[in-house]
Amino acid sequence: MATIAVFGGSFNPPHLAHVLAAAVVLATHDVDQLLVVPAFQHPFSKHLAPYNDRVRMCELAMGWLPKVHVSRVEEELGGESLTLRTLEHLARQHPDWELRLVLGADVLVDAPKWHRFDEVIKLAPPIVLGRAGVHSPAAPPALLPDISSTDVRARIATGAWASLSDVVPKAVLTYIQARGLYAAA
Repeated sequence: MATIAVFGGSFNPPHLAHVLAAAVVLATHDVDQLLVVPAFQHPFSKHLAPYNDRVRMCELAMGWLPKVHVSRVEEELGGESLTLRTLEHLARQHPDWELRLVLGADVLVDAPKWHRFDEVIKLAPPIVLGRAGVHSPAAPPALLPDISSTDVRARIATGAWASLSDVVPKAVLTYIQARGLYAAA
């Protein structure tokens, strides 16, 4: 059995905490591969940059890391992205995979909103990473900085590019500028 860590999210856009999360999982857990899975259509109707742009930004941000693969599985499934549906599909397609779900501690707060979260954790026991600013009994100590895509988009919308050089990978910033993404939040 190969152990595959599944790291899903909007990645709207991917930032340094996402890169660090991938690196932490690879460095501290016995995984054979880490799948980065950008959401195709957000289940909570959140507005997202075009899917192809978010996939490309994930490739630029994390694709260079060993054992990392950016997956288009949610595009293949189409429609609203649901973690359980994605995990069930991966399990059917790859019965030789043992799945683990990578979650930031901040996501635990939203877990009750998830579709059948109890089934999600049975199918892919979580690897929970602590995040600065998240205080919860279920959260491990903070490893990841308090960086959010919401804040990144707000800074881009106001033209605060200089403030982003320490929180967004350079290649992702270059891509965002070239494509004119997030110009108006």
